[in-house]
Amino acid sequence: MKSEHTPFEGGPMDGRVLPVLLGPTGHPPKTYRIPVPDPADGPPTVLVYRREPRGHSKRLGLPQGWKYVFDPEGKDSGRPRWPWSKPDVRPGPPAGGTPDAARHATPDATPDATPDATPDRRRDDADG
Repeated sequence: MKSEHTPFEGGPMDGRVLPVLLGPTGHPPKTYRIPVPDPADGPPTVLVYRREPRGHSKRLGLPQGWKYVFDPEGKDSGRPRWPWSKPDVRPGPPAGGTPDAARHATPDATPDATPDATPDRRRDDADG
């Protein structure tokens, strides 16, 4: 496999250049994780670096190599960020207000168990 010497900026790896394996497209991975063992036999600390272009060409604006920049928060879900993906859910109170709101809901407020998009409950191709 091919590798490319890639510089690191920020964090504990600032100024170092490491050979990073390239993927099938010829680019290094978008995130680079470095596990650092804990001297007290605890869980290892993971340093997260994000890939950024090192520079751009003048004519076409193409990236002229890559560098890794330290991400101190290191929040990466590891899944693609598509426009239709659901946002990350944080623990907390439900969106409806208090936890007792679900207990005191009226039966008319609950949606129909089998929603139907056809008007006046007419049959369509999806009904079989």
